[in-house]
Amino acid sequence: MKEECLICKAPLEYLEADELMECAICHKQEPSKTRCVEGHYVCNECHTAGLDSIVGVCLDETSKNPIEITNRMMALPFCHMHGPEHHVMVGAALLTAYRNAGGDIDLPQALGEIMSRGRRVPGGTCGFWGACGAGISSGMFVSIVTKSTPLAEEPYVLCHRMTAKSLDAIADMGGPRCCKRNSYIAIQQAIDFAKEQLGIEMESQKVVCEYSRQNNQCIGRRCPFSKANA
Repeated sequence: MKEECLICKAPLEYLEADELMECAICHKQEPSKTRCVEGHYVCNECHTAGLDSIVGVCLDETSKNPIEITNRMMALPFCHMHGPEHHVMVGAALLTAYRNAGGDIDLPQALGEIMSRGRRVPGGTCGFWGACGAGISSGMFVSIVTKSTPLAEEPYVLCHRMTAKSLDAIADMGGPRCCKRNSYIAIQQAIDFAKEQLGIEMESQKVVCEYSRQNNQCIGRRCPFSKANA
């Protein structure tokens, strides 16, 4: 089953302007531009139900490879083909691998930060804000490990450069959106950035996507992670 609407699997539609929507799960009302063609709307909180489980996964991890860690999180029952859960998972995988590779951070505290920050980035930012949430999450990773604030000097520069590198690489790949593809791209950019700018060498691996059959908008051979290119 190719996944679109979490309620009925019908295709999603994106509106030009916000409309007041009622979540089909929790019945909260809020403005949104996104619903399925049958009228179902699912809020970010309901879409990411179960996301808290990644904290335990990350704290138990020993891997220095954020792609490997991300694959484990993507395989968990709460994770959908697309959705704002990726805005947290990218940063969480990077923080975990960074710590395991020798980075000096308090991982429980760092994971709490990425959960708090990433959850504030709603679904659809790639198209509506011009900034994919997975790319933003890689910038959050650098912001957290460098203890950046709006008043910082070098950390302020580093976290902006990280986000810019991820978004530039995502833009080079083109649309339409794929949360899996963009997550892998952002992580690859962050692995290189951490080595060059932070002095921490995380591990990596070749990515071969296992999710194309679930993605109605898969770009096929144009995607560097396509099985057809393996």
